[in-house]
Amino acid sequence: MADTVNIAFAPSGKAGVVPKGSNILDAARLLGVDIDSVCGGRGICGRCQIEPSFGDHPKYKIKANADALSSFSDSEAFYQKKRGLDNARRLGCQCKLQGDMVIDVPPESQTHRQIIRKDLNHDHVTIDSLVKYYQIHVTQPDIKHPSGDLERIISAVANQHQINNAYVKQLSLLPAMQKLLRDHDWKISVAIRHDGEIVSFQPFSVTKAYGVAIDVGSTTMSAHLCDLSDGSVLSSVGMMNPQIRYGEDLMSRVSYSMMNKDGAQTMTNAVRASLRDLMISAARECDVQAAHILEVTLVGNPVMHHLLLGIDPIELGWAPFALASNHAHLWTAEEMDFTPAIADGARIYILPCIAGHVGADAASVILAQRPFDHDDIHLLVDVGTNAEIILGNRDHILACSSPTGPALEGAQIAFGQRAAVGAIEHVRINKDTLEPEISIIGHDGWLTHQDANRDDLPDITGICGSGIIEAICEMFLSGVIDRDGNIKEKNKEISWRIIPDDRVFSFVLWQDDKRTIKIVQNDIRAIQLAKAALYAGIQLLVDKLGKKPDKIQLAGAFGSHIAPKYAMILGLIPDCLLDNVEPIGNAAGAGARLALLNRQARADISHHVQKIEKIETATEDKFQEYFIDAMAFPHKTASYPFLSQYVALPEQSNDDTQTNQRRQRRRQRH
Repeated sequence: MADTVNIAFAPSGKAGVVPKGSNILDAARLLGVDIDSVCGGRGICGRCQIEPSFGDHPKYKIKANADALSSFSDSEAFYQKKRGLDNARRLGCQCKLQGDMVIDVPPESQTHRQIIRKDLNHDHVTIDSLVKYYQIHVTQPDIKHPSGDLERIISAVANQHQINNAYVKQLSLLPAMQKLLRDHDWKISVAIRHDGEIVSFQPFSVTKAYGVAIDVGSTTMSAHLCDLSDGSVLSSVGMMNPQIRYGEDLMSRVSYSMMNKDGAQTMTNAVRASLRDLMISAARECDVQAAHILEVTLVGNPVMHHLLLGIDPIELGWAPFALASNHAHLWTAEEMDFTPAIADGARIYILPCIAGHVGADAASVILAQRPFDHDDIHLLVDVGTNAEIILGNRDHILACSSPTGPALEGAQIAFGQRAAVGAIEHVRINKDTLEPEISIIGHDGWLTHQDANRDDLPDITGICGSGIIEAICEMFLSGVIDRDGNIKEKNKEISWRIIPDDRVFSFVLWQDDKRTIKIVQNDIRAIQLAKAALYAGIQLLVDKLGKKPDKIQLAGAFGSHIAPKYAMILGLIPDCLLDNVEPIGNAAGAGARLALLNRQARADISHHVQKIEKIETATEDKFQEYFIDAMAFPHKTASYPFLSQYVALPEQSNDDTQTNQRRQRRRQRH
């Protein structure tokens, strides 16, 4: 249609058709996308800044050309001159659509910003810093005893701090050195790494060095700025991974690299730019200068690892899933394109990967939880778009990954959304009436249908990951769905919330004057596929080890915000005493912090990853069998006696069995 254009917004993933000539702010409002604006579209508040994303976007079936947007308006030019609008950005209220387009909405332009739930547990860490500042008094030059300023700095370091192997290898440090000495009366601070390399010259008053531990997830990224002298976490910030616009899951991003010239480099540039912004934001929160950030640690899955390093992940797209390198790496800020967010002399340490689909994030979880120090069997599950699973103890550790996809985080769900104000995060359903109660982010307390349209509530906009999990579990416990995940037709007699939806049924979770939020049959299937993949991976490791876990630890934002009981009802994890299931928070970030602050930790993880046995789920014969059995709630064949002590699991009735058989025959005919 010549009078309309296609537009998609990241990171929300919302897309649709809007009239050609619409400005981006109006298009966002039409599609329910969250963009701030307070000036009424006059181009003066700057709240509606957006970033056009040109090029091919197979995920949205959009090719965005440079002429898809109107040229800079006078208002934009004025705002850029007076307020410094970034060259890569436009004002949504001024920018009109002339063709198909993909638009990034940066966090600061979102009215209800996503909550990135990746805060660290601030556990005690033994400090063994890799870099420190040393204050020195430098001898002034003497015409009778000629020597260079640098040589006298090195001599001062040796005489005053007994560091006899100091050296400089980075040319960028030298130009400002002489002026700094003379401006500060020959008293300066010198940052020196453990091997003697000088990486920064600063005024005498500078004594604290800082570092950043970063967890680069497929969906979200978090950065934790730390004081390297005492390990304290001064700020934690997060944002969406900008690569989402190229695909929700890892294989979609590998495919983007395969199908698009320079696709890998495009994704590398995007994630590095966002990481610079993330580090700048973390430093701004606690008033730390970029020049004082001297160390960074990075963790991520193998695809993220390769793209961070500027390596095309194409070889990870098929067997034997060969990594370019699985060792730990140490690079400069310049090599990683992280300046000016951190000091020129800063070093970036990237933890080792374990195997083709088990990356540095899994190694970081192992470093944080140290199963290699324990006799009992630990099961570590880092739930995300790609789940990492570790099982073992000091004798033997196995690891695998499972392609759970983004459904567990609220993506690929009809009314799913990221965690933000207004998202449903907890659900309870009355077994007799099938009436739900919900809890939303940004409001304390439970809400029922009687609270619909209350003026004091935020807009209830969708359902996030923890909400969809609890909703489906409660639907199972209350009999809305059967063990195979089918919404029961007969419940129409009990509640109006069971409504026809094509050839199946949906469940109305919330309804007010603005919107109706439903759980549709495809939502349940998406969650079943995700949880079955995870459980099947766990079962493979249990088979290989020959022992069941004594303790289950759930890592990541998901693991921290889903109750262990619901994880077990869903069938994500094997049956056990709930006391033996422990949420451990952002373990990948905690491991990155440990590697930031302790030199021995880096040696430990490099040693232990070499001994981990990797299981490739894609080539295991039993994976499909385990996967199919795990589709049921909580499982088709495995018993859950411990879980039955906490909840009454419904029995499958004959009516349900007959209904399932009829549906199976119907699917076969079609």
